[in-house]
Amino acid sequence: MNLPQLVKNFLEYLELERNVSRLTIRNYKHYLERFLSFLGDQSPSPATITPQKVREYRLFLSRFVDEHDISLKRVTQNYHLIALRSFLKFLIKRGIKAIPPEMVELGKAESRSIKFLEREGVERLLNMPQISTPEGFRDKAILELLFSTGLRVSELTALNRDQVNLDRKEFGVIGKSRRARVVFLSDTAAEWLSRYLKSRDDDWKPMFIRYSGKTPDEGDKTGQSRRLTARSVQRSVEKYVKKARLPVKITPHGLRHSFATDLLSSGADLRAIQELLGHKNVSTTQIYTHITNPQLREIHQRFHRK
Repeated sequence: MNLPQLVKNFLEYLELERNVSRLTIRNYKHYLERFLSFLGDQSPSPATITPQKVREYRLFLSRFVDEHDISLKRVTQNYHLIALRSFLKFLIKRGIKAIPPEMVELGKAESRSIKFLEREGVERLLNMPQISTPEGFRDKAILELLFSTGLRVSELTALNRDQVNLDRKEFGVIGKSRRARVVFLSDTAAEWLSRYLKSRDDDWKPMFIRYSGKTPDEGDKTGQSRRLTARSVQRSVEKYVKKARLPVKITPHGLRHSFATDLLSSGADLRAIQELLGHKNVSTTQIYTHITNPQLREIHQRFHRK
């Protein structure tokens, strides 16, 4: 069996056996198709993947530039290699002879720069939407919800109205790797979300809808075609960041970082923050500890140069 067919089988395996999210499958498909394109063979086989070919592929990724003359970040290069590793593991599991996945070495990752807002910056951003318009009312609810819950933008846009319990101020979401978790609303976020939903004169399913663009699809009774996209949320946040003249270029994910650092600086336990963010490993959550730690700050102030 040639590699293109095996890649197809691998992606189906991720969907059916591993229950991997559609976004992850889409990304793996993109990464592996780039690898197949790099190989260039009309009918490549697993034997085509040699240690030398992997090294050449790493060089190819390192030197790659697109039509806009933009190169791949080191973390993106590693994503390509991680997808290849997973594919090799799949081949070996299926009894197909292939090089060990460990032979695909990852490049040393760049240090991650976490962008977040202090409380004052968050408040400035939250006050930017003009609530006199339907779009502004919606955006106000979105910003409050993002900061209150630490939701990923994909989780926010996937929300339906019947998911959120405004009385209990909590709801469940399915995050990355299909991990379920409960998130909680602050009183303020719950109030704005309630007011936004009451302002709607439709009974459509999506929590957040668009008010511009093409008209809804005929026969769409649930309003699915009006569901707000992740890109629209990103553009809205970018607009309000510019309007607030914030010194940091914050994205929806930056509000997730702001949520986590706000909890941490207030003394929240790292394990609790891990659960609230839906991180599989606490090591992922630990990226925030070097940003702020109230206990270390207090020790420094009490004992340094005394």
